[in-house]
Amino acid sequence: MKNYKLLIPFLFIGSTCYVTAQRTSYKFSFNPAKEIPDYIQVTPDQKYSPETGYGFDFGTIPFAIDREGKKPLTSGFCTSEKPFFFSVNLPEGNYNVRIITGDLKEPSMTTIRAESRRLIFEKIKTEPGKFQTLVATINIRVPQIAGTNDEVKRKPREMNKLDWDKKLTFEFTDKRPCICALEIEKAYDAVTIFLAGNSTVVDQDDDPWASWGQMIPRFLKQGAVVSNQAESGLSLGSFLSSNRLEKVLNMMKKGDYLFIEFGHNDQKEKGPDDGAFKSYSERMRLFVTEFRKKGGIPVIVSPANRRSFGDDGRIINSLDDYPAAAKKVAEELKVPFIDLNAMTKTLYETLGPENSKKLFVIYPANTFPDQKEALNDNTHFNSYGAYQLAKCIIEGIRSNNLEIKKYLINGLPSFSPEKPDRFEDFTLPLSQHSPVVVLPPTP
Repeated sequence: MKNYKLLIPFLFIGSTCYVTAQRTSYKFSFNPAKEIPDYIQVTPDQKYSPETGYGFDFGTIPFAIDREGKKPLTSGFCTSEKPFFFSVNLPEGNYNVRIITGDLKEPSMTTIRAESRRLIFEKIKTEPGKFQTLVATINIRVPQIAGTNDEVKRKPREMNKLDWDKKLTFEFTDKRPCICALEIEKAYDAVTIFLAGNSTVVDQDDDPWASWGQMIPRFLKQGAVVSNQAESGLSLGSFLSSNRLEKVLNMMKKGDYLFIEFGHNDQKEKGPDDGAFKSYSERMRLFVTEFRKKGGIPVIVSPANRRSFGDDGRIINSLDDYPAAAKKVAEELKVPFIDLNAMTKTLYETLGPENSKKLFVIYPANTFPDQKEALNDNTHFNSYGAYQLAKCIIEGIRSNNLEIKKYLINGLPSFSPEKPDRFEDFTLPLSQHSPVVVLPPTP
C-alpha cells in the first residue's frame, strides 16, 4: 500500500514561508476594444508563455473584430481563416469550460478540439446577431503519478504530445470560428471515463488518423469527461509495465469508468504464457479487479476488426481468439461488454470491400500536404471511420444501460452499424497542429 502525500508548493521570502497554489479558474474575453470586469482581456498579440500562463499557441495568430455592441462580452471576438490555438497552464484534473461563440453582424461556424485533437464541439452554427454558449468538461494530465516517485513511461513520440503537457490547449477551427469568451473552472465531481487501449483508441496527433477515443467527448454533456490513457503500440502487458494502469488508479474516484480495448498488439506476443486465454485473459481480469477495488466500473470492449475481406465479401477474423477471450472474461466477471468486434464486422460488410475504404487511412499520394506516398492502412481509421466507431461505443453504453447514458447529449439518435452515416455528408476540418503527415506506429 503506497503512502500518498498532498504536494503543496512553497514560496520563501526571507525567513517567511508562504503556501502558494496554481490557479485553476480563468475568465477570458476576446473583445479587442473593451475591458470587462472579472475577465482577462486577450488580444491577438498575446502569445502563450510560461510567465503569463495563457495565450495563443504554436505560432497561430488570429485577428480580432469589434462590433461596438451594447454587450461587451459578445460585441467583440477573435477569428481566423486558419485554425488557431489557445493554451492555458493548469494543474492536472477535470475542468468545466464555457465558450461563447457568434457574431453580431455575420454568421459563424465553429469546431473546437482540445489537447491532442479531441473533438469537443462540432460545426456550431450561429446566424448574424445570435450566439451560442457551449459547455463541456475536459480532462488534462501529467506523466507524474501523484504522491509517488513513479511516472508514466512514455514513448519518444509522446514527449511532445499535447495530452501530457501542463496546459489545456484548444484548437478553434472551421469556416468562420468566432470566439467571444472562454471560461475555465476546476470540476471536482465530474464522472471520468478512462480509456485503456492502443492506436485504435488513442488521441491521434495527426490527420488523417483518428480514433473513436478522441471522438467520444463530442457526444457527452458537461459533467462527464474522457481521460484517454491509450497509446499506440500497447498491449495489456505494456500498458501495465509503463505504469499506465497505476496512473489510472491514482487519478480515479469511486463511480468512474474504465473502458478497456486491447487485442491487436497482444496478438503479437508469442511467449510460452502468452495467448488469448492465457496472459491476455489474466491481465484483463487484473484490470477489472483493481479498478473495481476502488469503486470504479470497468467496461470491456472487444477489439475492432481490421479491414480484411475474403473473396465472399465477408470480413475474415484477423484477431484470432482475442475477441472471444474478451467476451469470456466479461461474462465470467459480470462486466459490461461492448462487442465492437461484431459491430465493426457488420459496419464493414454493410459498406462492402470498396466503400469500407472510406473508413480507413487509405488515400492516394498527395491527398494531404507533404504526403508523397500513397497511404494504405487497413487498421487505423480516419475521422469518418473513428466517428462511426464512437457511435458504436455510444450504442454499447445504451444497450448495457450504463448510468453514464444520462450524460449523452440531448437528441442523439440511435445508431446501427447496418446504417452508418453517409460518407458524403461527413466533414470535419483538418487539424493544423502538425504541418506534416507522418505514419503512426503499429496499433
